[in-house]
Amino acid sequence: MDADLSARLERAEARANAGFVDARARLQPESGAAWIDVAGTWAMFDGVGSPLTQTFGLGMSGPVSEDDFRRLEAFFAERGAEVFHEVSPLADPGLLEQLNGRGYRPIEFTSILFRPSRLPDRSADIPAGVHVRRIAVEEADEWARVSAQGWSSEGEGIAEFIQSFGRVSAPAAGTECFLAEVDGQPAAAGALILADGVALLAGASTVPAMRRRGAQHALLQARLRFAAESGCPLAMMGAHPGSASQRNAEREGFRIAYTRIKWQGQTSAPQG
Repeated sequence: MDADLSARLERAEARANAGFVDARARLQPESGAAWIDVAGTWAMFDGVGSPLTQTFGLGMSGPVSEDDFRRLEAFFAERGAEVFHEVSPLADPGLLEQLNGRGYRPIEFTSILFRPSRLPDRSADIPAGVHVRRIAVEEADEWARVSAQGWSSEGEGIAEFIQSFGRVSAPAAGTECFLAEVDGQPAAAGALILADGVALLAGASTVPAMRRRGAQHALLQARLRFAAESGCPLAMMGAHPGSASQRNAEREGFRIAYTRIKWQGQTSAPQG
């Protein structure tokens, strides 16, 4: 693990999210969805409150100038959004002092995990009756519905948000959506975004009644196989530290590359 690999992973996630924002702008132009690249930092706006409304890659291209910070902060301020930067610990070391000096505070950790996309095939572990397939674009609503069902126990309004999110994810450039079925019934959903030779695994969820039946394992194997066959040698994903998602990923051969910190800015950040 080094700064070059971190930069590669961060850039892949930035490109993946830019593809989603482009899809949002195309499908819902009234949303004002947009993104910009400021000296290697990608700033995304997917609407106020969206988890994608933040930056990726801050400090991965070297020191961040005061002018760069002002441009990034203005991008969000002009759209009425708070400023969030998700920062790799391998970014420019001067960032810590800059973020503190500008009034930012750390609010969230994310484990970034990675592994080669091609490892020994574990398809023999998949139970009989479990099958995975890539969906067609016209199945986007069904895929989004299954994805939302998997989040239905996470709190009020979460499933509705995920379903809306899924309808945009499916047609986004570089995104492949997969559905796992158990005995012919939809059981789990997951996405794979290919960018810069890296396969980002995202959006995995399992319908509560179908859990512990091997659907997620089958879904992961199918996505990794597709990534390897598509010429992406690396796979990555993010998870909350110590979560079930992280433990499941580690059992599938992923290892932690680093832990990223999300920083939240003041309502009106200092201007230099």
